[in-house]
Amino acid sequence: MSAVADSAPSLPVLPALRRDAEARLWHRLSASSDIAAQEADWRVLEASSLVTPYQAYDWVRPFVDTIGRAEGMEFRFVRVEAGHGELLALFPLVITRRLGTRFAEFIGGKHANYHMALYRRDFAEALDPAATQLLLHEIGATLGEIDALFLINQPIAWQGIANPPARLAAGQSPSRAYKLALEPGDCEGTLRRSMSKHARKKLTTKRNRFAEFGPSELVRAHGDAEIERVLDAFLAQKAARFAQMGVPDPFAAPAIRAFLRQGATQQSDRSPVIELYSLDLAGRSVATYVGAVQGARFSGMATSFDLASETARTSPGELLLVELIKRKCQAGLTMFDLGIGEARYKTTICDDSDDLVDTFFPLTAKGRAYARYSRVKRALKRRIKASPIALKAAQRVLGWLRRRKPADADE
Repeated sequence: MSAVADSAPSLPVLPALRRDAEARLWHRLSASSDIAAQEADWRVLEASSLVTPYQAYDWVRPFVDTIGRAEGMEFRFVRVEAGHGELLALFPLVITRRLGTRFAEFIGGKHANYHMALYRRDFAEALDPAATQLLLHEIGATLGEIDALFLINQPIAWQGIANPPARLAAGQSPSRAYKLALEPGDCEGTLRRSMSKHARKKLTTKRNRFAEFGPSELVRAHGDAEIERVLDAFLAQKAARFAQMGVPDPFAAPAIRAFLRQGATQQSDRSPVIELYSLDLAGRSVATYVGAVQGARFSGMATSFDLASETARTSPGELLLVELIKRKCQAGLTMFDLGIGEARYKTTICDDSDDLVDTFFPLTAKGRAYARYSRVKRALKRRIKASPIALKAAQRVLGWLRRRKPADADE
């Protein structure tokens, strides 16, 4: 299924946008539901464009094939092209229906920490707010029969270049993403810069206590057998953690395992985007880490540790993370992020963060109503997360509601 639009006749265009239309920075837009048909151009664009690990082809394709297929998701890949068909930008989108509203959002949901399109650098730099508004209107026309574009958890900028739709943001996202700039070849210096003296001393104490349990090894899963072993450990550790919390396990669906397995399996001569790590003690996993790699950046997706292990009090997950940071530093990577969400270990290790924003772009009256509702909901969530007392109370209420919520209920 595909659609093509050289203009946006089916949607009302604001007078200011009409004046700018003659100087459009692109020639045409097209939308397709066939991800395989986009692979060649996607990889070319990805190699030199602005792209986060979560819009890499080898991250999105496994998601589409597993979670997307299992949940019956409706995908659209919107191409923004120059006059001779050169790809200027690519928007990987999924059509979502909620509360009677049909809207498009970036693929990945809560599994992706950063939501953004892929842009050729010069094109992103040329998109001012007026041109971006026109572009989003035309994306809506190309998709057809949607009420809004909901673009949440977007970085304000990427690699020093402004993210165009973030210029139209309604406000900050509820959480930020924590990151650490690596100094290749000086791993200890990186951690001395980012961690306080007190935090480093506590880490040394934990490491010494952990060493008393015997020799350990940080293992990256290669090959089918080892990938399955680390996935077994990761999913079992997650299940135990959520059971302890008394809430449903979001990693329990078989499609989640299939997504991580496919994303971590090497295809042809390309390294997989998703990487699985285990901190092994006497051959048994006591902590695991899942991350995604794009270019010189490593992005943390999820972490876990064995609650039943005698090592639990030594924070094996934190020890794993520090060793992984050192490994990526030695490999020449320049950025390590720990993803969205508040956690003590993130602020302990990271000395910087990415502010994220939400852009709600309504196209119909129904879309405007749902956008107002979403803005209020996201703003309230942001205020709750800014207050430790309110956050703790909200977590208790949310846990109670989740234990009693029907499986198909809307959030």
